[in-house]
This record gives sequence, structure tokens and C-alpha cells, in this order.
Amino acid sequence: MGQGAEPIMSHEGENPEVSAPEAKVQETEDLGTGKGAVLLLAHGTPDVLGEMADYLSKVTGGRALPQAVVEELQHRYAQIGLKETPGMEAPPLTKWTKMQGKLLEQALNNGKVYVGMRNWHPLIGDVVAQMRTDGVKQITAVCLAPQNSRTSVGLYRRAILAAAIGMEIKFVAGWAESPLLARAFAEKLWPVWAEACAESGRRVPVLFTAHSVPCRTIMTGDGAAGAKLGVMQSSPDTYPVEAKRTAQLVADLLAPVGFGDGDWYFAFQSQGVSGGPWIGPTVEEMLQAIHDEGHVGVVIQPVGFLCDHVEILYDIDIAFHHAASELGLKLWRAESLNDSPVLIRALADVVSGAYKATVDEMTVPEEV
Repeated sequence: MGQGAEPIMSHEGENPEVSAPEAKVQETEDLGTGKGAVLLLAHGTPDVLGEMADYLSKVTGGRALPQAVVEELQHRYAQIGLKETPGMEAPPLTKWTKMQGKLLEQALNNGKVYVGMRNWHPLIGDVVAQMRTDGVKQITAVCLAPQNSRTSVGLYRRAILAAAIGMEIKFVAGWAESPLLARAFAEKLWPVWAEACAESGRRVPVLFTAHSVPCRTIMTGDGAAGAKLGVMQSSPDTYPVEAKRTAQLVADLLAPVGFGDGDWYFAFQSQGVSGGPWIGPTVEEMLQAIHDEGHVGVVIQPVGFLCDHVEILYDIDIAFHHAASELGLKLWRAESLNDSPVLIRALADVVSGAYKATVDEMTVPEEV
């Protein structure tokens, strides 16, 4: 990592220009007439600890996991508040995703927004069935993972194709370079980075992260995997490039306060325990590298996640915090986007077409 510009403390109290084009929400004909609606897609999370085994079975496509793995994940979820009985509110991922849907519906003025989960309730298939009952004929589906991963996005695509027989689909597969998305992240990063630098009396590096995926899923030649996901794999997956591009755009927005390319690293977090090697470098490896370069702290900002959930509240706030502490590093984390107004504007731009996302348009035949 190269040396950055002047110490951040000289900019203390300034508000960086993290401006981006205003969202121009367009009420499309489909949304305005009631024939079309938006479907936000997320991973899903169990509502109580006792559902963990069933939830993991959906994640793995029916493959049973050892009881020790189930119990370990129950432990992690318990650490972030999941209990044996339903709580007063939904788990963080469900809570924030539904909130994002409500806020987006308000932003669209004349549009209906549904939320569907791939691995838990409300399941995508059930939600699409409800949309059909409600008279929806065209679906604009948006993955709440901005970077286009052939693995995860392909599974969302397959779930919709299986349920939306005879319906028209606009499938938003990637929106990693949305200016408003970058702005939303930058607005969350700036205050914690300034705080970390001021408290440390020196520049503190930022470690951007996105979720890791198995190496085999981003390489060419995995025809079987591609067939299962309904996509061709004639070229490498762009996911790692898109994840780092989002980070670069966030960093660029903080240039007015002296943040430069020498101030940040990138890692892929939350690698799985099966399916062969997963892409890296890992967060643990980068924490060691940051320590070895003589830093005393680090700010982590996950740019592949749009709200709080286990990969943030446990993996970062507990596991990575402990790993950093063992190295003598203080760890700060930028707040998640959650109900960020700028994020909602970014989603509105994607839905309306004001931001030209990666979109696949298709009509699902009566029989597939």
C-alpha cells in the first residue's frame, strides 16, 4: 500500500463532496398501470434458531450438513440476537430488506414493491405466486447484491424462472457502478474514517470487503454449474472485478478529504468450509498484512452488503474484531446502509432505468 496524501486530521470537521447525480425517478408505464411491479431479492435468514437445519438445507440445495456446522451457525446467530422463539421484530436481514422495500415503494410513488428471499420466508416462489394473484404481469427483479456473481445471481434467476411462468421479467443482474450506491457507502465511511484517524493520531487504512465465492464458480469451463444456474460460462465471472470497482468508486468520492489509493485494501470475507477453495485474499490475511505494515488500526466497510446481517454483525463485529485485537489492531466498522435515503434513491434509479444497470429482459414461456 502506498503512502497517502497529507494526514486526515487536517481535514477534521470538513464534509467531503460525495455528490452524485440526483435520482430521476421515472414512473414507467408498467408500474403506473399496475401490470408491473418490483421484486427485491435477498438471501433470507431463519426466524428462530430451531429453523437452522432447514434453512441450511435450502442454502445447499438439499445437501445435509454435519450437525457440528449447524450448531456452529446456531451459535453465531445466537450471538447476534436470534433466539429459540420469535422476537419482537424480525431478524436484521429480514427487517432491513422489508424496510428497503417499503421505502422504495414510497420513492416510486406509483409502483408496488415486493420482497422475496431465496433461502427462507417469504420465498421467491411464494411471492411471485402472490404477485400473479395480484394481477402483476411484468416483474422488475433487483438483486440486493449489487455486484453480479454468477453463483448467487444465477440462483436468484433460476428461482424466478421456475415461478414466473408466462410472465415478463426484467432481471437486474448487476448495478455495482451506480454513482448513488457509491455515494451511500461514502457517506457511511467518511465519519468513521475521520474518527479513526483522529483517535489514532495517524492515517488508518480502510479494508473494503465483499462476500467470497468458490473459485470454481468464477472460472470458465464449469459447464455443469453454469447449466444449473441457467447461464453460460464461456468467460470468467466479473464478480471480483465489480466488487473492487465499487470500492474504487467509494474511495474516489473521498478524494476531496485526502483519501487516496494508498489508503485502502480489499478482501473477500466469510469463505465457506466446503466446495473447494474460495476466492481471497481473506480478511484475516489482510489484517495480518495491515499489521505488518505498521498500522495500529483499520476501518472495515463491506461494499457487497446493503444491510446488517450475520456476515456483518458476527463475522465483522465479533470474529474479525477478535482477530484484529489479537494482532494489536483496533477495528472500526462503517455503519451498514440499511435505510439510507441515498441507497433508496439508487434503487429507484435502477428500477426506473435512470441508471443503466445490467438487465436481462425475458418472457418466461408457459413451459420451461
